[in-house]
Amino acid sequence: MGEYLLGLDAGNTVIKAVIFDRTGREVAYAGEEGHSRMPCPGHVERDLGELWANAKRVIRTCLDRAGIAAVDIAAIGCAGHGNGLYALDRNGEPFLGIQSLDTRATGLVEEWEAEAVGDRTYPIARQRPWPSQTPTLLAWLKRHRPEIFQRIGTVFYSKDFVVNRLTGERVSEMSDMSGAGLLDLAARRYDRTLMEAYGLGDCMDLLPRLIESADMAGRVTEEVAAETGLAAGTPVVAGLFDVVASALGSGVSRTGSASIIAGTWSINQVIIDGPDLGGPVFMSSTFDRRRYMAMENSATSAANLEWLVREFFDGEHAESASPFDACCALAAEIQPAADDPLYHPYLYGAQQDGHARAGFYGIAGWHTKGHLIRALLEGVAFGHRQHVETLRRAGATFDQAVLSGGGSRSRLWPQIFADVLGVPVSVAISGETGALGAAIAAGTGVGLFADFTEGADAMVRIDRHYRPNAALAAHYDRRYALYNDIAEAMAPLWRRLSAAEPTATGAAA
Repeated sequence: MGEYLLGLDAGNTVIKAVIFDRTGREVAYAGEEGHSRMPCPGHVERDLGELWANAKRVIRTCLDRAGIAAVDIAAIGCAGHGNGLYALDRNGEPFLGIQSLDTRATGLVEEWEAEAVGDRTYPIARQRPWPSQTPTLLAWLKRHRPEIFQRIGTVFYSKDFVVNRLTGERVSEMSDMSGAGLLDLAARRYDRTLMEAYGLGDCMDLLPRLIESADMAGRVTEEVAAETGLAAGTPVVAGLFDVVASALGSGVSRTGSASIIAGTWSINQVIIDGPDLGGPVFMSSTFDRRRYMAMENSATSAANLEWLVREFFDGEHAESASPFDACCALAAEIQPAADDPLYHPYLYGAQQDGHARAGFYGIAGWHTKGHLIRALLEGVAFGHRQHVETLRRAGATFDQAVLSGGGSRSRLWPQIFADVLGVPVSVAISGETGALGAAIAAGTGVGLFADFTEGADAMVRIDRHYRPNAALAAHYDRRYALYNDIAEAMAPLWRRLSAAEPTATGAAA
């Protein structure tokens, strides 16, 4: 059997290919950024042809950089962002890619809230409807874009689309399907009663074959081998919801351990033995063949820094530094003060309020770029704190966490997380935890590891530890209270603002 594992990570923005050896050492990396389309307010889409073209390029580039024979790859695993809606047409061809930043269905969610639809879905799926959730988007298309809806043949996720192109198989797996509220979570199967609650009882045939994350989905086809440099017949496992993959790839694999991901989404999660934590949480998914992941999530994390850099700071940095490093360096120069500005990270809405909008508050004439960047870094951490507090109210207990995602690459941001959350924070050596988690699943699927825990123990190493600064505890408690008070005061104004936007119901899907 080959000595290497290939992990693919199909995020909202970048698709990556990383080759690891069996100890978790990164042998080669390639990544390519895709383009989102925003045809009207609230709509965030991507071209599936571009996604697959980028996937083929990064696989070939990664193989070339590794300098290994393709037959030395024992297996391939793929992670990808959850929810949104990726669809093949009825002929099995790429058709539609709606990303998990999309908020077009906010009005439908409000309608369902009034009808108590969530009271019917939560006992089955441990999830209530929300705007970019897959069944919500499918129901929105059914109502508002029947001509699009009628052409859909398969509904699945970004990584499932890549697996489909690699193998030709129409398949998905437990973690993504449960993370989208499409499974009876305890029974780990599709459920018609659940689909009927979403108004999708006639859509069971759109759901693909369902298997466990480490089960083999198929093998690389001859055609794909010629296009990518992979060896035909290489095993491809079903893969993982990227937040589960990133937790696994950062070493979080034991019951009770906590993972925080500062990526496009704010992910805050803890491994549990059963489908229920105790109290209600935003969502739960499967973790491995017998355990689950309780989650509190929203699209309120590092995407905010990406936006700030893209719109205001790109190009304003030395040749030797990335714009993200340059921004964090400016923020690091700021000594925390009581009158520092505050920031709400709601570029793509809040978890329970699709009308929410981002904003800086309390800016004065003496504040600098560094103050605004630090406010943004703190605001994202405050958003994570809200979710962590919900997990704790539901019954989660943990006194440390592992941080992953793009935000973990900064030397400053993990310290802010530790200070705001009040717990020690660790960061793994690998910056590509999603791809590493996918590789661990691949290794488990072909028998290199007995289970995910053995795989994580073999392939993950911790790099840095951050302890909370006790002297800043009261400072951050006060700022967090202001952050929440301002959000409460702004909520009716956000609703008025979004009500003034042009309607999206007449735009193309």
